[in-house]
Amino acid sequence: MPIVILFPILLILSSREAWYPYFFVVARFWAKIVLYGTGFIPSVKKEGDLDTHTSYMFVANHTSMADIMLMLYCIKNPFVFVGKKELTKIPVFGFFYKRTCILVDRNNQKSRKAVFDRAQARLQNGTSICIFPEGGVPDDESVLLDEFKDGAFRLAIDHQIPIVPLTFLDNKKRFSYTFFSGSPGRMRAFVHKEVLTTGLTHQHKKELKEKTWNILYTKLVSDQL
Repeated sequence: MPIVILFPILLILSSREAWYPYFFVVARFWAKIVLYGTGFIPSVKKEGDLDTHTSYMFVANHTSMADIMLMLYCIKNPFVFVGKKELTKIPVFGFFYKRTCILVDRNNQKSRKAVFDRAQARLQNGTSICIFPEGGVPDDESVLLDEFKDGAFRLAIDHQIPIVPLTFLDNKKRFSYTFFSGSPGRMRAFVHKEVLTTGLTHQHKKELKEKTWNILYTKLVSDQL
């Protein structure tokens, strides 16, 4: 319903890439309506402040459709999602998702190459990027944090931009992909201190990926104790 109501504004602001920062402001407003309207109460803690004039690579664990809304709620710096092509099939939402996000077909090598080209263009224009580095939601919900793919870390090194890890602590419990599960309540997010990539090369990609994975995994484990 919020998307339908905001449709004319979203349609205009998504028609030009230069207007994306304004679209992003409206998208954040939409995310707040969806979260609170569904009965989720966002609670965000941060280890530091982000520079509004810096491009970042935002990464988070992926367990729920609510991850998109919570990411928009947490981050004020305009960013573009890199996400799976299948989400374009969602009515209304998919229309704007296709117009504003960088889509990847994980079964197509050419598509993955095009993602890097489009992401690089956005970064050069000063926009940040958001990638869920697990590459999708694990089929087994007992998996606390799946193995990370390389893409986010390769881009961060190529453009020497900081990585900002976020841990979503309650999204699986609140709104998982399992039908007849979930509940209203608090939806906690933790924005970790940025991980610098200055001076790193592709030789450090594995080390950077493992460091970021450990940051999220440690937070998830400590929350269960």
